[in-house]
Amino acid sequence: MRLMTRTSLLSFVFAASSLLAQTPRPGVNYDEAKVGSDPLPDLKATTAEEWAKSRRGEILGLFEQHVYGKTPSNIGTPKFEVTATKTNALGGLATRKFVHVSLPERPTWKGMDVMIYIPNGVKAAPCFVGLSFGGNHAVSTEKDVPLSTRWMRESKEKHIVDHQATEATRGTESSRWPLEMILKAGFAVATAYYGDIEPDHAEGWKDGLRAAVSAAGANTVWKDGEWGAIGAWAWGLSRIADYLQTDAQIDGRHLAVIGHSRLGKTSLWAGVQDERFGVVISNNSGEGGAALMRRDFGETTAIITKAFPHWFTPKYTSYAGNAAACPIDMHMLIALAAPRPIYIASAAEDHWADQKGEFLSGFHAGPVYALFGKKGTVVEAQPAIDTPVGDFIGYHNRTGKHDVTDFDWSQYLSFAKRHWGL
Repeated sequence: MRLMTRTSLLSFVFAASSLLAQTPRPGVNYDEAKVGSDPLPDLKATTAEEWAKSRRGEILGLFEQHVYGKTPSNIGTPKFEVTATKTNALGGLATRKFVHVSLPERPTWKGMDVMIYIPNGVKAAPCFVGLSFGGNHAVSTEKDVPLSTRWMRESKEKHIVDHQATEATRGTESSRWPLEMILKAGFAVATAYYGDIEPDHAEGWKDGLRAAVSAAGANTVWKDGEWGAIGAWAWGLSRIADYLQTDAQIDGRHLAVIGHSRLGKTSLWAGVQDERFGVVISNNSGEGGAALMRRDFGETTAIITKAFPHWFTPKYTSYAGNAAACPIDMHMLIALAAPRPIYIASAAEDHWADQKGEFLSGFHAGPVYALFGKKGTVVEAQPAIDTPVGDFIGYHNRTGKHDVTDFDWSQYLSFAKRHWGL
């Protein structure tokens, strides 16, 4: 009963945070004249060689220590099992596969079910890799996609009842995953439900990967520098990449990692750690993602660590109201992707995510890209709405709310094609 009460409360917090992404909140700064003025930490690199051999590793370590935590090295070897294949999916447009990922050495983890759509007629397709909020059945409109049986947040809008998916949840996330648009552009899509890896509530880790990996299991007391849920979800993205490297229908040299909101934070963390992701995409990732924490605009470190402390390593909470004490900021996270192309997207109504702070992270990461002879955002000021900019650091601020739209996907597809010469 205690868990149900707590998770119901957290479901309310989740819904409220989504609403606040569109609606100004009293007491939260939305005034550019009042943003933080603390200087950003120095990237401290003068050559590409210095960045690659020393500085990049130092900064990656700082993010492990202060924000996301370090992924354990003793998790075990994943096992991949193709559980179903359908060659005429979506009216013959694609081949659909389901792959179950498990850890034989960690049997208490229930594993992850990956859904892959591959365009028919393409010898080896480049692939977008991301996690979904609603499960595979919510991403696809096909009626034969199995319903997830995992814990989900209560949602009248999404038809989730008693923390379980229902038939009415089918396709409720399909607008964020325009499968036909992506497939017709020649790309595959691989996705899994993020709750397969770890349920997204304060005690969800006890039923997820982190408890299965920890020696103390559900009795673990997380310490500074140890991973949070974002780290676990990012681990899952890399395991999807592991499988895709073995599938002859996928071009494993061309993988793009993508995520929205908290999963945009996750795609950034996965992308900077795993260089097999040749393109990294962050959609409306905000605080703890692409937005500069020192600006104190919209959602802040204090707000996010109070509402969702399980996403981060415990140390991150010490910067609540004290961002200047943190030795890093998010322009350094963006820089960790260099010299690979990275795309940051904002939405005009999503003030909670600090659109300008997201742009400035990309802009201030530019000097590292310049070390490799690459151009970053190209422009120095945040562009007009619906005006994509940038070369190796792409950015746009589109019309609308906190969401993923066809406009966003149009930019991502073009960005990947341009940089991969497709």
